[in-house]
Amino acid sequence: MRVGLGHDTHRLAEGRPLILGGITIPHERGLIGHSDADVVLHAVTDALLGAAGLGDIGDAYPDTDPAWHNADSAFFLRETLRRLNQAGWRPVNLDVIIFAQEPKLGPLKGTIRANLARLLNLAVDVINVKAKTGEKVGHIGRAEAIACQAVVLLDRA
Repeated sequence: MRVGLGHDTHRLAEGRPLILGGITIPHERGLIGHSDADVVLHAVTDALLGAAGLGDIGDAYPDTDPAWHNADSAFFLRETLRRLNQAGWRPVNLDVIIFAQEPKLGPLKGTIRANLARLLNLAVDVINVKAKTGEKVGHIGRAEAIACQAVVLLDRA
């Protein structure tokens, strides 16, 4: 068994959709990034790659590659799962923390959780999604950015 930790942070700006865990969230601002800037799927992908010893998301899908411009981050996750399966690994469970002052994510955690379970082909009960504010401290607390941390357990397939 192996454990992986993933993290991602992106700034918020007007004129972009807010996508978290593959779900479009109603909000007046979205995350800035080369791809769709989904911090949840980026952190989960990073955790999976790390647990399998396959580097990180920047190695696998660099933001300098025009192929990933405005890419759907679910592609990164699916491709990473394919690589893990080829290497003989499968995810066992996932724990995610989304750090956002706004919007309030409490009512959306279940939807994000269900979508993560679908994307990872896992039961919902082995996925957990938590949401925390920045308590008005730092870039998260000033609602300038949203971040995510993810921990994943892998086992041999």
